[in-house]
Amino acid sequence: MTTFEEITPRLETLAIEVPSWAYGNSGTRFKVFGSRGTPRTVQEKIDDAAQVHRFTGLAPAVALHIPWDLVDDFAALRSYAEDRGLRIGTINSNTFQDDVYKFGSLAAADPGVRRTAIDHHLRCVEIMTATGSRDLKIWLADGSNYPGQNDLRQRQDTLAESLTEIYGQLSGDQRLVLEYKFFEPAFYATDVPDWGTSYVQVAALGERAMVCLDTGHHAPGTNIEFIVAQLLRLGKLGAFDFNSRFYADDDLIVGAADPFQLFRIMAEVVRGGGLDPATGVAFMLDQCHNIEDKIPGQIRSVLNVAEMTARALLIDREALATAQAANDVLTANGVLMDAFYTDVRRDLAAWRDSKGLPADPMAAFAESGYLQQVAADRVGGQQAGWGA
Repeated sequence: MTTFEEITPRLETLAIEVPSWAYGNSGTRFKVFGSRGTPRTVQEKIDDAAQVHRFTGLAPAVALHIPWDLVDDFAALRSYAEDRGLRIGTINSNTFQDDVYKFGSLAAADPGVRRTAIDHHLRCVEIMTATGSRDLKIWLADGSNYPGQNDLRQRQDTLAESLTEIYGQLSGDQRLVLEYKFFEPAFYATDVPDWGTSYVQVAALGERAMVCLDTGHHAPGTNIEFIVAQLLRLGKLGAFDFNSRFYADDDLIVGAADPFQLFRIMAEVVRGGGLDPATGVAFMLDQCHNIEDKIPGQIRSVLNVAEMTARALLIDREALATAQAANDVLTANGVLMDAFYTDVRRDLAAWRDSKGLPADPMAAFAESGYLQQVAADRVGGQQAGWGA
């Protein structure tokens, strides 16, 4: 039986990016609720992100969203983050909020619209270079609502052409990661609706083009861990966007709706070597905290991923392989369930304490007074949110 002490070296490789937009006000299509101490600048978002790393030790990077996080000097922003113990992580593009993108962006039929979208991504590549970011993440709202509205094949061809131009501007170890989502806001045909479409597009680009898997972007009942296993097998799993959902893309705290699903996903990550930094898999939260405080919501999310990763690492792989080879169905399932039901919270608390971190990050943050301080300091000005 694997012990917690045996898994700690592998657990220490876990690093989870937090998204800048998680600290701004967000909501539903019905209402965006205000919150205390909402960041007014990207620098204040970074300040908040630094608190998550300070209390967990597992969140050393903050992802940016362009244009929500535009500044005049991105090299200075990189230094600002580094001074707070963080690095700039993924640069996320945005081609879904401007009126010009009403009928699509990188896959649009209008070449002028495509040019606008491509140029936006080329600017994102420049920002990557200035900030030291490795990954350009592309999620597209492109698609159609009615049969016959567009030529489906032409949209795939134009998307491929657009991505080829963007990919050609990457340098060094920079990567393109293409996210998929099976519906919304396009309801008849989404241009990148599934992992297969994303894979086909990035495979044609080259080895530095990868698939991004958002855990909330699948139809109900989808076996997400199978997709994880397949993409790792193909060497094309570039990134995760972790969140949780009850109905569609709810972007709730990861592990809230189905912690067993998160465990199963992390079990395949472990099995496929995804925790090895050499594989290049980036783990990122993609959540909007609509009713809960933002920083505690991010801390809880990081802790949930760490807990299910620890449980996945505790799977007795030798016993599991033996049972699987013998077609011993119940024993194999029992080995998996034994790891899932192992309560690792005390072990994780002791592990954090041994590293000079708070044993209980949630309580330590609440006692720090940080939230009360920023609520008092951040008065006036326009909140730097996520576009809501």
